[in-house]
Amino acid sequence: MRLNPNMAATFPPPVMEARRWIDGVEFPADRPLINVSQAAPVDPPPAPLREAMSKFVLEDDGTHLYGPVLGLPELRAEVASQWTAAYGGEVAAEQVAITSGCNQAFASMIATLCAAGDEVIIPTPWYFNHKMWLDMGGISSVALKAGAGLLPSVDEAAKLITSKTRAITLVSPNNPGGVEYPSDLLGAFYDLCEAHGIALIVDETYRDFDSRSGAPHDLFTRQNWDETLIQLYSFSKAYRLTGHRVGAMVASVARLAEAEKFLDTVTICPNQLGQRAALWGMQNLAAWLGEQRAEILARRAAIEKHFPKLAAKGWTLQGNGAYFAYMTHPFDEPSNELAQRMVRDIGVLCLPGTMFVPEGDPSGATSLRIAFANIDADGIAELFTRMETL
Repeated sequence: MRLNPNMAATFPPPVMEARRWIDGVEFPADRPLINVSQAAPVDPPPAPLREAMSKFVLEDDGTHLYGPVLGLPELRAEVASQWTAAYGGEVAAEQVAITSGCNQAFASMIATLCAAGDEVIIPTPWYFNHKMWLDMGGISSVALKAGAGLLPSVDEAAKLITSKTRAITLVSPNNPGGVEYPSDLLGAFYDLCEAHGIALIVDETYRDFDSRSGAPHDLFTRQNWDETLIQLYSFSKAYRLTGHRVGAMVASVARLAEAEKFLDTVTICPNQLGQRAALWGMQNLAAWLGEQRAEILARRAAIEKHFPKLAAKGWTLQGNGAYFAYMTHPFDEPSNELAQRMVRDIGVLCLPGTMFVPEGDPSGATSLRIAFANIDADGIAELFTRMETL
């Protein structure tokens, strides 16, 4: 079978690979599997939202038809309005587009920026789907190794910029590290990109679970921000709409016009039911979303409370926030082997650091990512009790 070499060069989907590790493994009733491998809510949308969705299905014929390629106008306007209020800068509806999930937003933006042979700088540990998409397009992922606190260095990024660099991509709050990038750090990256005439892509999928109050950055207040900034977002986490595939991107009108070409040839339009659900959620679920944020912050606190059990055995907590804890282990075995042993020995499924760094980067072999969005404080306590026994 002949394969596109770019496709063959990238790795299999990490979450699917990890799921295969549990095949044939039996978990006793008194110690069921703790699955902390995927960063996605397992519960359905809240009941009021599902009721609204049922009405859309039954009463709104447009739910079943093609719609505008760049998304439902009402949802674009709602995002623009709420973003303007939240970030303190002016965002217009024409600068917002709706996509089939945040991954598609990234893919469409890269399609407007890059051709084969171009380069995009991404901090490591990276979000692996970003790396996979760049690989498949023949675009070089230039690794920017994160420093203390898993924060990337602007000075080190500047050294990596070449004539082929088209963008720097940041994720904050971070996947896989969980860290929240300080406003001044994001601002410094913006200044660097603006000075070099390249794009700054900021993926804020987890913005709704940021522990800070107020705007996490001031990028939308910058003059002509849309000449440099591209922001990505997902409705999946906030409203539990993972299966409905609804994301958003905020960029210049001209760039969205180019992205429209990509989107039209891939999905024609975003999921119509999902868009209506996202709009209803934005307009009606602010209090509920606040409760979900508080619960995630409580789980983050539970990680900090129980981690000393592992710290006493040589573990280090590198990052903790949003949906993730990123940690180093004290064992001689590489993390990809340790993660598989954890399934067999303690009934825990997580992802190894080797999935988040370039091949050969030694930091991957010593790291694990715990996605704690689907276990409560009691589940986190049980998780650490099991990990103590390794």
